[in-house]
Amino acid sequence: MSHARTDLPSSHLDWSAYAPSAFGGLFGDPFGTPDPTPVDGFRAAAGACNGRQACLSKDPGTVMCPSFRATGDPTHATEHRARTVQAALAGQYGDQPFASEAVIHALSWCLGCKACKRECPQAVDLAALAVEARARRWQARGGAPLAVRLLADAPRLVGRLGPLARLREMLPGGRWLVQRLFGIDARRALPRAARRPFFQDLPAVLGPESGHDVVLLVDDHTALFEPAVARAALDVLLAAGCRVFLPRSADGRHGLASGKPALSAGLVIQARREAAVLLETLAPHLDAGRPIIGLEPSFHLMLRDDLQMLGLGEGAPRLARHALLLEEYLARESAAGRLHLPLRRGPWRQVVVHGHCHQKAFGLMPALQATLGLIPGLTVEVIDAGCCGMAGAFGLQADNYAVSMAIAEEALLPAVRAADPATGVVANGMSCRQQIRHGSTRLGLHVAQVLQAALDPGETA
Repeated sequence: MSHARTDLPSSHLDWSAYAPSAFGGLFGDPFGTPDPTPVDGFRAAAGACNGRQACLSKDPGTVMCPSFRATGDPTHATEHRARTVQAALAGQYGDQPFASEAVIHALSWCLGCKACKRECPQAVDLAALAVEARARRWQARGGAPLAVRLLADAPRLVGRLGPLARLREMLPGGRWLVQRLFGIDARRALPRAARRPFFQDLPAVLGPESGHDVVLLVDDHTALFEPAVARAALDVLLAAGCRVFLPRSADGRHGLASGKPALSAGLVIQARREAAVLLETLAPHLDAGRPIIGLEPSFHLMLRDDLQMLGLGEGAPRLARHALLLEEYLARESAAGRLHLPLRRGPWRQVVVHGHCHQKAFGLMPALQATLGLIPGLTVEVIDAGCCGMAGAFGLQADNYAVSMAIAEEALLPAVRAADPATGVVANGMSCRQQIRHGSTRLGLHVAQVLQAALDPGETA
Protein backbone atom coordinates (compact mmCIF):
# COMPACT_ATOMS: atom_id res chain seq x y z
CA MET A 1 0.00 0.00 0.00
CA SER A 2 1.29 3.48 -0.87
CA HIS A 3 2.05 5.97 1.85
CA ALA A 4 0.87 9.44 0.88
CA ARG A 5 2.90 12.50 1.74
CA THR A 6 1.47 14.61 4.55
CA ASP A 7 4.02 17.46 4.50
CA LEU A 8 2.39 19.64 1.86
CA PRO A 9 1.30 22.73 3.82
CA SER A 10 2.49 25.41 1.40
CA SER A 11 1.78 23.83 -1.98
CA HIS A 12 -1.23 21.89 -3.16
CA LEU A 13 0.83 19.69 -5.48
CA ASP A 14 3.81 17.61 -4.40
CA TRP A 15 6.57 19.46 -6.22
CA SER A 16 9.32 17.16 -4.95
CA ALA A 17 8.53 14.94 -7.94
CA TYR A 18 9.09 17.79 -10.39
CA ALA A 19 12.11 17.47 -12.64
CA PRO A 20 12.99 20.06 -15.32
CA SER A 21 13.34 17.52 -18.11
CA ALA A 22 11.23 16.79 -21.16
CA PHE A 23 9.09 13.73 -21.63
CA GLY A 24 10.61 10.45 -22.74
CA GLY A 25 10.05 9.31 -26.31
CA LEU A 26 8.23 6.27 -27.58
CA PHE A 27 7.82 3.80 -24.74
CA GLY A 28 10.11 6.07 -22.71
CA ASP A 29 10.27 6.56 -18.97
CA PRO A 30 7.59 8.65 -17.23
CA PHE A 31 8.57 12.24 -16.61
CA GLY A 32 10.43 13.27 -13.54
CA THR A 33 12.51 11.54 -10.93
CA PRO A 34 11.41 12.02 -7.31
CA ASP A 35 13.91 14.22 -5.51
CA PRO A 36 14.29 13.52 -1.77
CA THR A 37 15.80 16.97 -1.21
CA PRO A 38 13.11 19.37 0.09
CA VAL A 39 13.00 22.40 -2.22
CA ASP A 40 10.41 24.96 -3.23
CA GLY A 41 9.62 23.05 -6.39
CA PHE A 42 6.78 25.37 -7.42
CA ARG A 43 9.11 28.35 -7.39
CA ALA A 44 11.78 26.37 -9.21
CA ALA A 45 9.30 25.22 -11.85
CA ALA A 46 8.12 28.77 -12.49
CA GLY A 47 11.72 29.98 -12.56
CA ALA A 48 12.69 27.46 -15.24
CA CYS A 49 11.63 29.99 -17.89
CA ASN A 50 14.74 31.92 -18.96
CA GLY A 51 13.11 34.24 -21.48
CA ARG A 52 14.34 32.62 -24.70
CA GLN A 53 10.81 33.00 -26.13
CA ALA A 54 10.71 29.77 -28.12
CA CYS A 55 7.01 29.84 -27.23
CA LEU A 56 6.53 32.84 -29.52
CA SER A 57 7.28 30.86 -32.66
CA LYS A 58 4.67 29.22 -34.85
CA ASP A 59 6.88 26.63 -36.50
CA PRO A 60 5.19 23.80 -38.44
CA GLY A 61 4.88 20.59 -36.48
CA THR A 62 4.72 22.34 -33.11
CA VAL A 63 1.83 22.83 -30.70
CA MET A 64 3.07 25.43 -28.18
CA CYS A 65 1.21 27.58 -27.33
CA PRO A 66 -2.33 27.09 -28.74
CA SER A 67 -3.93 30.28 -27.42
CA PHE A 68 -0.96 32.41 -28.47
CA ARG A 69 -0.96 30.87 -31.93
CA ALA A 70 -4.66 31.66 -32.31
CA THR A 71 -4.59 35.21 -30.94
CA GLY A 72 -1.03 36.42 -31.56
CA ASP A 73 -1.18 37.96 -28.07
CA PRO A 74 2.13 37.34 -26.24
CA THR A 75 0.37 37.59 -22.88
CA HIS A 76 -1.06 34.17 -23.73
CA ALA A 77 2.34 32.60 -24.40
CA THR A 78 4.22 30.34 -22.02
CA GLU A 79 6.90 32.90 -21.19
CA HIS A 80 4.47 35.59 -20.03
CA ARG A 81 2.50 33.08 -18.00
CA ALA A 82 5.61 31.73 -16.27
CA ARG A 83 6.85 35.26 -15.60
CA THR A 84 3.46 36.15 -14.11
CA VAL A 85 3.63 33.18 -11.73
CA GLN A 86 7.17 34.24 -10.78
CA ALA A 87 5.88 37.75 -10.04
CA ALA A 88 3.03 36.36 -7.94
CA LEU A 89 5.48 34.32 -5.88
CA ALA A 90 7.58 37.46 -5.45
CA GLY A 91 4.60 39.25 -3.90
CA GLN A 92 3.93 41.70 -6.72
CA TYR A 93 0.16 41.21 -6.76
CA GLY A 94 -0.86 41.77 -3.16
CA ASP A 95 -1.75 39.47 -0.30
CA GLN A 96 -3.72 37.06 -2.49
CA PRO A 97 -1.64 37.08 -5.68
CA PHE A 98 -3.21 34.01 -7.29
CA ALA A 99 -6.66 35.58 -7.06
CA SER A 100 -5.38 38.74 -8.78
CA GLU A 101 -6.57 39.81 -12.21
CA ALA A 102 -3.01 39.61 -13.55
CA VAL A 103 -2.66 35.91 -12.73
CA ILE A 104 -6.23 35.04 -13.70
CA HIS A 105 -5.79 36.68 -17.12
CA ALA A 106 -2.40 35.09 -17.75
CA LEU A 107 -3.63 31.56 -17.03
CA SER A 108 -7.21 31.83 -18.28
CA TRP A 109 -6.47 30.38 -21.71
CA CYS A 110 -3.92 27.75 -20.74
CA LEU A 111 -5.42 24.56 -22.18
CA GLY A 112 -3.07 22.20 -20.32
CA CYS A 113 -1.76 20.80 -23.61
CA LYS A 114 1.70 19.96 -22.16
CA ALA A 115 3.37 21.16 -25.37
CA CYS A 116 5.58 23.51 -23.36
CA LYS A 117 6.84 20.57 -21.30
CA ARG A 118 8.11 18.97 -24.50
CA GLU A 119 8.87 21.87 -26.85
CA CYS A 120 10.23 24.57 -24.52
CA PRO A 121 14.07 24.32 -24.27
CA GLN A 122 13.68 24.64 -20.49
CA ALA A 123 10.76 22.18 -20.34
CA VAL A 124 8.52 24.67 -18.53
CA ASP A 125 5.44 22.72 -17.40
CA LEU A 126 2.88 25.49 -17.55
CA ALA A 127 -0.02 23.04 -17.18
CA ALA A 128 1.26 22.02 -13.74
CA LEU A 129 1.94 25.63 -12.78
CA ALA A 130 -1.63 26.50 -13.75
CA VAL A 131 -3.06 23.71 -11.58
CA GLU A 132 -1.16 24.95 -8.54
CA ALA A 133 -2.15 28.55 -9.26
CA ARG A 134 -5.84 27.65 -9.62
CA ALA A 135 -5.76 25.65 -6.40
CA ARG A 136 -4.31 28.67 -4.58
CA ARG A 137 -6.93 30.89 -6.19
CA TRP A 138 -9.79 28.70 -4.95
CA GLN A 139 -8.21 28.59 -1.51
CA ALA A 140 -8.02 32.38 -1.43
CA ARG A 141 -11.68 32.80 -2.38
CA GLY A 142 -12.96 30.04 -0.10
CA GLY A 143 -13.70 27.44 -2.76
CA ALA A 144 -14.21 26.94 -6.47
CA PRO A 145 -17.35 28.21 -8.25
CA LEU A 146 -20.24 25.81 -8.76
CA ALA A 147 -19.72 25.66 -12.53
CA VAL A 148 -16.10 24.59 -12.07
CA ARG A 149 -17.09 21.85 -9.63
CA LEU A 150 -19.89 20.60 -11.87
CA LEU A 151 -17.68 20.27 -14.94
CA ALA A 152 -15.03 18.43 -12.92
CA ASP A 153 -17.59 15.92 -11.68
CA ALA A 154 -19.62 15.32 -14.83
CA PRO A 155 -19.91 11.50 -14.85
CA ARG A 156 -21.18 11.32 -11.28
CA LEU A 157 -23.63 14.14 -11.82
CA VAL A 158 -25.10 12.97 -15.13
CA GLY A 159 -27.67 10.75 -13.43
CA ARG A 160 -28.88 13.56 -11.20
CA LEU A 161 -28.61 16.37 -13.73
CA GLY A 162 -29.71 14.42 -16.81
CA PRO A 163 -33.21 15.96 -16.73
CA LEU A 164 -31.65 19.44 -16.62
CA ALA A 165 -29.54 18.65 -19.68
CA ARG A 166 -32.65 17.45 -21.52
CA LEU A 167 -34.55 20.60 -20.56
CA ARG A 168 -31.65 22.62 -21.95
CA GLU A 169 -32.41 21.12 -25.36
CA MET A 170 -36.21 21.11 -25.14
CA LEU A 171 -37.13 24.46 -23.64
CA PRO A 172 -37.03 27.63 -25.74
CA GLY A 173 -34.06 29.58 -24.51
CA GLY A 174 -32.90 26.63 -22.40
CA ARG A 175 -29.38 26.73 -23.74
CA TRP A 176 -29.04 30.43 -23.00
CA LEU A 177 -30.40 29.96 -19.49
CA VAL A 178 -27.80 27.26 -18.78
CA GLN A 179 -25.12 29.54 -20.19
CA ARG A 180 -26.21 32.32 -17.85
CA LEU A 181 -26.33 30.01 -14.81
CA PHE A 182 -23.31 27.78 -15.42
CA GLY A 183 -21.24 29.43 -18.14
CA ILE A 184 -21.65 26.57 -20.63
CA ASP A 185 -21.80 28.06 -24.11
CA ALA A 186 -25.22 27.80 -25.72
CA ARG A 187 -23.66 26.82 -29.06
CA ARG A 188 -22.13 23.66 -27.61
CA ALA A 189 -23.81 20.27 -27.51
CA LEU A 190 -23.28 18.53 -24.19
CA PRO A 191 -22.12 14.91 -24.19
CA ARG A 192 -24.98 12.53 -23.44
CA ALA A 193 -24.86 9.38 -21.38
CA ALA A 194 -25.20 6.23 -23.46
CA ARG A 195 -28.35 4.16 -23.03
CA ARG A 196 -26.24 1.15 -22.13
CA PRO A 197 -23.09 1.98 -20.15
CA PHE A 198 -20.02 -0.08 -20.96
CA PHE A 199 -19.84 -2.17 -17.79
CA GLN A 200 -23.47 -3.29 -17.80
CA ASP A 201 -23.56 -7.12 -17.72
CA LEU A 202 -19.81 -7.41 -18.40
CA PRO A 203 -17.78 -9.81 -16.25
CA ALA A 204 -14.60 -8.68 -14.55
CA VAL A 205 -12.41 -10.89 -16.76
CA LEU A 206 -12.80 -12.01 -20.37
CA GLY A 207 -10.66 -14.13 -22.65
CA PRO A 208 -8.72 -17.37 -22.41
CA GLU A 209 -6.75 -18.20 -19.28
CA SER A 210 -3.83 -19.01 -21.54
CA GLY A 211 -3.87 -15.50 -23.01
CA HIS A 212 -1.52 -12.65 -22.18
CA ASP A 213 -2.96 -10.84 -19.16
CA VAL A 214 -3.77 -7.16 -19.71
CA VAL A 215 -5.89 -4.61 -17.88
CA LEU A 216 -8.22 -2.46 -19.97
CA LEU A 217 -8.68 0.63 -17.83
CA VAL A 218 -11.84 2.26 -19.16
CA ASP A 219 -12.13 5.71 -17.62
CA ASP A 220 -15.41 7.03 -16.28
CA HIS A 221 -16.02 9.41 -19.19
CA THR A 222 -15.46 6.80 -21.92
CA ALA A 223 -17.56 4.20 -20.09
CA LEU A 224 -20.49 6.59 -19.71
CA PHE A 225 -20.40 8.76 -22.83
CA GLU A 226 -18.66 6.62 -25.49
CA PRO A 227 -18.91 2.94 -24.53
CA ALA A 228 -18.56 1.98 -28.20
CA VAL A 229 -14.91 3.01 -28.02
CA ALA A 230 -14.33 0.78 -25.00
CA ARG A 231 -16.18 -2.10 -26.65
CA ALA A 232 -14.01 -1.73 -29.75
CA ALA A 233 -10.83 -1.86 -27.67
CA LEU A 234 -12.09 -4.92 -25.82
CA ASP A 235 -12.88 -6.68 -29.11
CA VAL A 236 -9.40 -5.90 -30.44
CA LEU A 237 -7.63 -7.19 -27.34
CA LEU A 238 -9.74 -10.35 -27.27
CA ALA A 239 -9.04 -10.91 -30.97
CA ALA A 240 -5.33 -10.63 -30.14
CA GLY A 241 -5.75 -13.51 -27.69
CA CYS A 242 -5.46 -11.48 -24.50
CA ARG A 243 -7.11 -12.24 -21.20
CA VAL A 244 -8.62 -8.87 -20.35
CA PHE A 245 -9.27 -7.61 -16.83
CA LEU A 246 -11.87 -4.83 -16.53
CA PRO A 247 -11.55 -2.88 -13.26
CA ARG A 248 -14.42 -0.59 -12.37
CA SER A 249 -16.00 1.40 -9.57
CA ALA A 250 -16.88 -0.25 -6.26
CA ASP A 251 -20.53 -0.64 -7.29
CA GLY A 252 -19.44 -2.37 -10.50
CA ARG A 253 -21.33 0.03 -12.76
CA HIS A 254 -18.92 2.81 -13.67
CA GLY A 255 -15.45 3.43 -14.98
CA LEU A 256 -12.73 4.58 -12.62
CA ALA A 257 -11.99 8.28 -12.33
CA SER A 258 -8.37 9.28 -12.88
CA GLY A 259 -8.75 12.67 -11.23
CA LYS A 260 -7.73 14.49 -14.41
CA PRO A 261 -10.77 16.81 -14.83
CA ALA A 262 -10.61 17.79 -11.16
CA LEU A 263 -6.88 18.37 -11.36
CA SER A 264 -7.15 20.55 -14.46
CA ALA A 265 -9.71 22.66 -12.61
CA GLY A 266 -7.38 23.11 -9.64
CA LEU A 267 -9.46 20.85 -7.38
CA VAL A 268 -6.40 19.04 -6.09
CA ILE A 269 -8.02 17.44 -3.04
CA GLN A 270 -10.71 15.82 -5.19
CA ALA A 271 -8.11 14.72 -7.76
CA ARG A 272 -5.95 13.18 -5.04
CA ARG A 273 -8.94 11.32 -3.59
CA GLU A 274 -9.96 9.90 -6.96
CA ALA A 275 -6.39 8.94 -7.87
CA ALA A 276 -5.93 7.19 -4.52
CA VAL A 277 -8.99 5.01 -5.22
CA LEU A 278 -7.61 4.25 -8.66
CA LEU A 279 -4.24 3.22 -7.24
CA GLU A 280 -5.85 1.00 -4.63
CA THR A 281 -8.05 -0.70 -7.23
CA LEU A 282 -5.15 -1.33 -9.60
CA ALA A 283 -2.69 -2.50 -6.93
CA PRO A 284 -3.38 -6.26 -7.44
CA HIS A 285 -2.83 -5.87 -11.19
CA LEU A 286 0.42 -4.00 -10.62
CA ASP A 287 1.53 -6.73 -8.24
CA ALA A 288 0.88 -9.23 -11.03
CA GLY A 289 2.87 -7.15 -13.53
CA ARG A 290 -0.04 -6.62 -15.93
CA PRO A 291 0.11 -3.73 -18.43
CA ILE A 292 -2.55 -1.10 -17.74
CA ILE A 293 -4.02 -0.17 -21.12
CA GLY A 294 -5.98 3.06 -21.56
CA LEU A 295 -7.96 4.77 -24.30
CA GLU A 296 -8.30 8.48 -23.50
CA PRO A 297 -4.88 10.19 -23.82
CA SER A 298 -5.42 12.97 -21.29
CA PHE A 299 -6.71 10.61 -18.61
CA HIS A 300 -4.29 7.77 -19.15
CA LEU A 301 -1.11 9.76 -19.72
CA MET A 302 -1.83 11.57 -16.47
CA LEU A 303 -0.81 8.30 -14.84
CA ARG A 304 2.70 8.84 -16.22
CA ASP A 305 2.87 12.53 -15.40
CA ASP A 306 0.58 14.50 -13.08
CA LEU A 307 -0.11 11.53 -10.83
CA GLN A 308 3.46 11.85 -9.57
CA MET A 309 2.57 15.29 -8.16
CA LEU A 310 -0.34 14.24 -5.96
CA GLY A 311 1.69 12.98 -3.02
CA LEU A 312 0.48 9.40 -3.34
CA GLY A 313 3.70 7.62 -2.48
CA GLU A 314 5.50 4.81 -4.27
CA GLY A 315 2.35 3.48 -5.94
CA ALA A 316 2.28 6.38 -8.41
CA PRO A 317 5.63 5.73 -10.14
CA ARG A 318 4.85 2.01 -10.16
CA LEU A 319 1.60 2.66 -12.03
CA ALA A 320 3.44 5.02 -14.39
CA ARG A 321 5.75 2.20 -15.45
CA HIS A 322 2.80 -0.03 -16.39
CA ALA A 323 0.49 2.51 -18.09
CA LEU A 324 0.25 2.32 -21.88
CA LEU A 325 -2.24 3.63 -24.39
CA LEU A 326 -3.84 0.96 -26.57
CA GLU A 327 -1.76 1.93 -29.59
CA GLU A 328 1.44 1.85 -27.55
CA TYR A 329 0.72 -1.66 -26.35
CA LEU A 330 -0.17 -2.95 -29.82
CA ALA A 331 2.83 -1.26 -31.47
CA ARG A 332 5.16 -2.65 -28.80
CA GLU A 333 3.81 -6.18 -29.10
CA SER A 334 3.95 -6.02 -32.90
CA ALA A 335 7.55 -4.80 -32.90
CA ALA A 336 8.48 -7.66 -30.56
CA GLY A 337 6.79 -10.23 -32.81
CA ARG A 338 4.25 -11.13 -30.13
CA LEU A 339 1.11 -9.64 -31.68
CA HIS A 340 -1.24 -11.95 -33.56
CA LEU A 341 -4.15 -9.73 -34.55
CA PRO A 342 -6.29 -11.00 -37.46
CA LEU A 343 -6.84 -7.94 -39.64
CA ARG A 344 -8.11 -7.52 -43.19
CA ARG A 345 -8.86 -4.47 -45.31
CA GLY A 346 -11.37 -2.34 -43.45
CA PRO A 347 -14.08 0.01 -44.73
CA TRP A 348 -11.61 2.88 -45.15
CA ARG A 349 -8.81 3.00 -47.70
CA GLN A 350 -7.41 6.18 -46.20
CA VAL A 351 -7.60 7.95 -42.85
CA VAL A 352 -6.45 11.35 -41.70
CA VAL A 353 -5.22 11.45 -38.13
CA HIS A 354 -5.37 14.22 -35.56
CA GLY A 355 -3.06 13.61 -32.64
CA HIS A 356 -4.18 14.53 -29.14
CA CYS A 357 -1.90 17.15 -27.57
CA HIS A 358 -0.74 14.70 -24.91
CA GLN A 359 0.04 12.03 -27.50
CA LYS A 360 2.30 14.57 -29.17
CA ALA A 361 3.82 15.74 -25.90
CA PHE A 362 4.75 12.18 -24.99
CA GLY A 363 6.09 11.41 -28.47
CA LEU A 364 3.45 8.77 -29.13
CA MET A 365 2.37 9.61 -32.66
CA PRO A 366 4.75 6.98 -34.13
CA ALA A 367 2.97 4.33 -32.07
CA LEU A 368 -0.41 5.46 -33.40
CA GLN A 369 0.85 5.43 -36.98
CA ALA A 370 2.45 2.01 -36.52
CA THR A 371 -0.78 0.58 -35.12
CA LEU A 372 -2.89 1.92 -37.97
CA GLY A 373 -0.23 0.57 -40.32
CA LEU A 374 -1.14 -2.95 -39.20
CA ILE A 375 -4.33 -2.73 -41.28
CA PRO A 376 -3.73 -4.01 -44.83
CA GLY A 377 -4.14 -1.44 -47.58
CA LEU A 378 -4.75 1.53 -45.27
CA THR A 379 -3.10 4.85 -46.13
CA VAL A 380 -2.44 6.99 -43.06
CA GLU A 381 -1.96 10.76 -43.23
CA VAL A 382 -1.24 12.77 -40.07
CA ILE A 383 -2.78 16.24 -40.05
CA ASP A 384 -0.16 18.91 -39.35
CA ALA A 385 -2.22 20.64 -36.68
CA GLY A 386 -1.65 21.69 -33.11
CA CYS A 387 -4.36 21.63 -30.46
CA CYS A 388 -8.03 21.07 -31.30
CA GLY A 389 -8.99 23.88 -28.92
CA MET A 390 -11.51 21.88 -26.91
CA ALA A 391 -9.39 20.59 -24.02
CA GLY A 392 -12.18 19.01 -22.02
CA ALA A 393 -14.25 21.59 -20.18
CA PHE A 394 -12.25 24.50 -21.62
CA GLY A 395 -14.12 24.65 -24.91
CA LEU A 396 -17.52 24.24 -23.25
CA GLN A 397 -17.20 27.53 -21.41
CA ALA A 398 -18.74 30.59 -23.03
CA ASP A 399 -15.78 32.79 -22.14
CA ASN A 400 -13.51 30.46 -24.09
CA TYR A 401 -15.66 29.65 -27.11
CA ALA A 402 -14.14 32.16 -29.53
CA VAL A 403 -10.53 31.22 -28.82
CA SER A 404 -11.43 27.52 -28.76
CA MET A 405 -12.80 27.75 -32.29
CA ALA A 406 -9.93 29.98 -33.46
CA ILE A 407 -7.45 27.32 -32.32
CA ALA A 408 -9.37 24.63 -34.21
CA GLU A 409 -9.60 26.77 -37.34
CA GLU A 410 -5.82 27.30 -37.47
CA ALA A 411 -5.29 23.92 -39.15
CA LEU A 412 -7.45 21.07 -37.83
CA LEU A 413 -10.92 21.97 -39.05
CA PRO A 414 -9.81 23.13 -42.54
CA ALA A 415 -7.94 19.83 -42.99
CA VAL A 416 -10.93 17.77 -41.88
CA ARG A 417 -13.32 19.66 -44.16
CA ALA A 418 -10.92 19.20 -47.08
CA ALA A 419 -10.71 15.44 -46.58
CA ASP A 420 -12.61 13.24 -49.02
CA PRO A 421 -15.96 12.10 -47.56
CA ALA A 422 -14.81 8.49 -47.93
CA THR A 423 -11.72 9.17 -45.81
CA GLY A 424 -11.91 8.26 -42.14
CA VAL A 425 -11.04 10.83 -39.49
CA VAL A 426 -9.10 9.40 -36.55
CA ALA A 427 -8.84 11.31 -33.27
CA ASN A 428 -8.19 9.42 -30.04
CA GLY A 429 -9.19 12.30 -27.77
CA MET A 430 -12.85 12.52 -26.81
CA SER A 431 -12.67 16.31 -26.76
CA CYS A 432 -10.97 16.29 -30.16
CA ARG A 433 -13.84 14.26 -31.60
CA GLN A 434 -16.36 16.64 -30.04
CA GLN A 435 -14.63 19.63 -31.62
CA ILE A 436 -14.39 17.93 -35.02
CA ARG A 437 -18.12 17.13 -34.94
CA HIS A 438 -18.99 20.65 -33.81
CA GLY A 439 -16.85 22.43 -36.39
CA SER A 440 -17.19 20.17 -39.42
CA THR A 441 -20.08 17.70 -38.85
CA ARG A 442 -17.59 14.86 -39.52
CA LEU A 443 -17.53 11.94 -37.07
CA GLY A 444 -14.15 11.24 -35.51
CA LEU A 445 -13.05 7.69 -34.78
CA HIS A 446 -10.85 6.23 -32.07
CA VAL A 447 -8.05 3.99 -33.33
CA ALA A 448 -9.79 1.11 -31.54
CA GLN A 449 -12.86 1.57 -33.73
CA VAL A 450 -10.78 1.56 -36.92
CA LEU A 451 -9.08 -1.67 -35.82
CA GLN A 452 -12.39 -3.23 -34.78
CA ALA A 453 -13.85 -2.55 -38.23
CA ALA A 454 -10.87 -4.32 -39.82
CA LEU A 455 -10.98 -7.47 -37.69
CA ASP A 456 -11.26 -10.63 -39.78
CA PRO A 457 -14.34 -12.48 -38.45
CA GLY A 458 -13.10 -15.70 -40.01
CA GLU A 459 -10.04 -15.71 -37.76
CA THR A 460 -11.34 -13.89 -34.68
CA ALA A 461 -11.79 -16.09 -31.65
